[in-house]
Amino acid sequence: MALLPQHANTENTSPRIVLAEDNPAMLDMVSRVLEPEFQIVGTVDNGRDLIQAAAELHPDVLIVDISMPTLNGLEAARQLAGERTAAKIVILTVHEEREFVEESLVAGAVGYVVKPRLATDLPVAVREALMGRTFVSPMRPSSHVGSD
Repeated sequence: MALLPQHANTENTSPRIVLAEDNPAMLDMVSRVLEPEFQIVGTVDNGRDLIQAAAELHPDVLIVDISMPTLNGLEAARQLAGERTAAKIVILTVHEEREFVEESLVAGAVGYVVKPRLATDLPVAVREALMGRTFVSPMRPSSHVGSD
């Protein structure tokens, strides 16, 4: 788990975020999108460390990738919801299939953002989560084999 002391300013009243993403380039991109408005207080690269970071850092929002090692993002979200974490969970993923959206919401997420829409949708999803509302990125229409 990485704590980011340059963001540990106790005077900062911006919403506190922990990022869970195992791709360093994506982690950097997410940070750049969020940092003008939100305070990144920690980053992790697996679900097990995410659960620990949520307990230790008391973030307002957790941004969680689904496909991570050790414990995937959906299972981590389920465990966090079971522990009744106060943090809102926003899933950030490449998966655009409706079943992933549904599974994420059942697991306790209040936001679902697809990575191609990261820059436009993630800040909106975080704001909506903080206001107690759900946000789901618009999805591409499904293509069905054999349909006209």
